[in-house]
Amino acid sequence: MQDKLLTELGEKLVAGSLTDEALLARTSENPSVKILPEANVVKIGGQSFIDRGRKAVFPLMDEIVENLPNHKMILGTGAGTRARHAYSVGLDLGLPTGVLSVLGTFVSMQNARMIHYLLAKHGIPFIEPVQFPQLPLYLAERQACVFFGMPPYTFWQPNPKIGRIPPNRTDTGAYLISEVFAAKSMIYVKDENGLYSADPKKDKNAKFIPKITLDELDAMNLQDVVVERSVLEVMRNAENRRSIQVINGLVPGNLTKALNGEHVGTIINADA
Repeated sequence: MQDKLLTELGEKLVAGSLTDEALLARTSENPSVKILPEANVVKIGGQSFIDRGRKAVFPLMDEIVENLPNHKMILGTGAGTRARHAYSVGLDLGLPTGVLSVLGTFVSMQNARMIHYLLAKHGIPFIEPVQFPQLPLYLAERQACVFFGMPPYTFWQPNPKIGRIPPNRTDTGAYLISEVFAAKSMIYVKDENGLYSADPKKDKNAKFIPKITLDELDAMNLQDVVVERSVLEVMRNAENRRSIQVINGLVPGNLTKALNGEHVGTIINADA
């Protein structure tokens, strides 16, 4: 740069338009820094897991503790049934999507606090978005931390294409953390083996899908998918986290296998 205050690209950004596609294309010339490449983001389902209570949650907590010496984990939580009840009341009162997002955020936070208290004796902290700059320190010291999965859009939550339920919820919030920090993996802990051709709880003929790409998934045009559709949309333009893994946390050892890089459950790839 020598005597120049700005790089060539910097000068063009200052003088140009941020809607110029040719200029925007240049902003990805330098690869982004991989901030926490050794961390694993693990999202624990709300309705699909935490709402099941002690029988489901306690064995998973034990498995998380067992993996602390070997794996760094950023543990996100879903909102679950209580959020759906809050949504139903809010919808009945005519509240907009942004306000419903606020309601869902606090339910997700309740679940995060419960998971935190179960892991507190192991020194694992609960953090809110404002504390994310401290995340590297927590992982270095304790190997894990707990956060609530709902992204902090709150009133800024975009309206969905259909209806008023917030489209970017806890699956999306956890995924975005894995993408921004260039995490080693994005693991969703559910109460199903992974993705099926239909809801296996309702259709006994539903076929299990162990591996699939986004294009293949789109072509199937499934009525029900195992993660929020917003995750799949965001993943198309992802730079770091180009795949996700969905596992059945009710099966002992599945989380350990996923953390070790084994193919268990369903893997959804952005690329062929």
